[in-house]
Amino acid sequence: MTSSSSGVPAPPTGPDADAVWHFGDPLGEQRAAAEGAVVIDRSHRAVLTLTGAERRSWLHTISSQHVSELPDGAVVENLSLDGQGRVEDHWLQTELDGRTVIDTEPWRGEPLLSFLRKMVFWADVVVEPADLGVLSLLGPALAGPPVLAALGLAALPAEGTAAALADGGFVRHLPGPGGEIDLVVPRADIAAWRDRLVAAGVRPAGVWAYEAHRVAARRPRLGVDTDERTIPHEVGWIGGPGVGAVHLDKGCYRGQETVARVHNLGKPPRMLVILHLDGDADRPSSGDPVLAGGRTVGRLGTVVDHVDEGAIALALLKRGLPADIELTTGGELQVSAAIDPDSLPAADSVGAGRLAVERLRGGAR
Repeated sequence: MTSSSSGVPAPPTGPDADAVWHFGDPLGEQRAAAEGAVVIDRSHRAVLTLTGAERRSWLHTISSQHVSELPDGAVVENLSLDGQGRVEDHWLQTELDGRTVIDTEPWRGEPLLSFLRKMVFWADVVVEPADLGVLSLLGPALAGPPVLAALGLAALPAEGTAAALADGGFVRHLPGPGGEIDLVVPRADIAAWRDRLVAAGVRPAGVWAYEAHRVAARRPRLGVDTDERTIPHEVGWIGGPGVGAVHLDKGCYRGQETVARVHNLGKPPRMLVILHLDGDADRPSSGDPVLAGGRTVGRLGTVVDHVDEGAIALALLKRGLPADIELTTGGELQVSAAIDPDSLPAADSVGAGRLAVERLRGGAR
């Protein structure tokens, strides 16, 4: 991975150990992402390519998304589930110029490559690692003339689509508020792309800024906000934030029975919510239990300090908990937490949750 020597490295035990955490002003980088434009090197993500005439129909049979007839330029999320409908892999999938490009978490690259190759059998499909890296750009200024000129584009692709870049690779526009695009380009060109964007007024930022943006948008991350029991319904990968990763009207695939049963007959056992944490306490860690009255009611996911929201986290909690329930989390030292009522599933009551959040945040900032 290429990154500036002035960058502070991400925590070595975290999911972004090979990335830059920030460039000395993490909250300023977040502010720039909200008001201007930033570029974040996420080239530690694993990227694979699928070629062959049957790649889409083949992938359609072993994944949760409807991809057999994806048009050129389409961008979707996709999942691999086990036989009980639990999530094993999550990836972003781009169809462009006769190939399928998928990118996933750094630690899932080799396992996903191995799984896909084992599933090929006699299909006309070739799965290979790709020498491509991901640069993520955030902010409302991305559609402005300086950035477009640096990209060599007249306009950004429509949300949920990708377009080829003249020098190789492609740009894709992800759905969601605030503006987010990715450049997926040859790794050898990453430094040159970053320099070109910085010259156009885009500020370099670390993955801290990206994680704060993601958590505030309630977008889960595989292996951090999910565990070995997670089903798609619990974390919004069915009709949740973004484009969703499960298509409910497609043919058979592994785990489909659970997906259909939960969708048609009942609610999932857990829900993904945003927690506001006591900002004066030590930060808890991903995987810590979330407690109510001393009883475990969930697990903590990503924890991050947000420029506007303060200390926040994603958490998988028992469904049906009221927004005003008093929670704690952490290890030996417990940290007070409150559910953000706006992050609750629509059918759940918010109660007095907003007051609890404001108490933890100390009122207006």
